[in-house]
Amino acid sequence: MSNGTVAAAASADSVARRNWIALLTVARREVMRILRIWGQTLVPPAITMTLYFLIFGGLIGSRIGDMGGFSYMEFIVPGLVMMSVIQNSYGNISSSFFGAKFGRHVEELLVSPMPGWVILGGYVAGAVLRGLMVGVIVLLIAMCFTRVQIPHPLVTFATVLLGATIFSLAGFVNAVYAKKFDDVAIVPTFILTPLTYLGGVFYSVTLLPQWAETATHFNPVFYMVNAFRYGLLGVSDVPVWIAFALMGAFVAGLGSLALWLLHKGVGLRS
Repeated sequence: MSNGTVAAAASADSVARRNWIALLTVARREVMRILRIWGQTLVPPAITMTLYFLIFGGLIGSRIGDMGGFSYMEFIVPGLVMMSVIQNSYGNISSSFFGAKFGRHVEELLVSPMPGWVILGGYVAGAVLRGLMVGVIVLLIAMCFTRVQIPHPLVTFATVLLGATIFSLAGFVNAVYAKKFDDVAIVPTFILTPLTYLGGVFYSVTLLPQWAETATHFNPVFYMVNAFRYGLLGVSDVPVWIAFALMGAFVAGLGSLALWLLHKGVGLRS
C-alpha cells in the first residue's frame, strides 16, 4: 500500500471520527436539555394522557362499549401513545432549533466543519429520544388502566421510531422557516392537532361515512396510529406494509428537504 493510500485512509478515519464525536455532542446537548427541564418536557404529557385515559377511556369508554373486539380503553391506548410521541418529537426540535436561531448560536454550527447531516442528525436524535421517553411513560400509565400486551414488538418499536423521526424532521423544517415564536406554534395548532385527532386515535375508520373514510386515508397520522395499533393489538384498518412504505417515504422526503435547507442556509444566514 502506497504512502498516499495510507494517508488518505487515515484522513478518512479522522473525518469519520470527528463527525461521530460532533453528532454525539449535539445529541447529548439536546438530551441534557430535555432532562434538565424534565418538569416541562416529560411531566406535562404524562398528566395530559392520564386525563385522556380517565375521561375518554374510563368515563366515556364505559358507555361506548367494545371497539373492534376490544374494550374502548384498550383500543385508544395505541392512538394516545402515538399522539404523545408525535407531539413531543415535533415540539422538541421545533422549539430547540428555533431557539438556536433566535439566540444566534446556530451560526456556530454552520461555520464549523460539521456537515449538514451531523447537525440534523444530532437535533433529530434528541427529539426522537424525547418522543420515545414520553411514549414509554404513557405506555406505563396505560398499564394502570388496562392490560397492555405487545404481540408484535418489532412493529411497535419500528412504528414509534419512524413516527418520531418523521415529525422530528417536520419540526426541523418548521423551525428553519419560522421567523418568530408564533410561527413555531402555528403548525402544531392548525395542522398537527387536527391531523392527530382525525387520524383514528379515538375511533375506527370503518365507523365513518364513505367520504370521510376516503378522506382519512390521505392523513399520514392515520397510518402511523394503525401500524402502532397492530403492534399492540394485532389489528389495523390498513395493511401494515402500506403504512411502513408511507412512513419510509416521508422520512426520505423530509430528510432530503431538511438537508437541502441546511445546505442552502434557507432562513439561517442573514
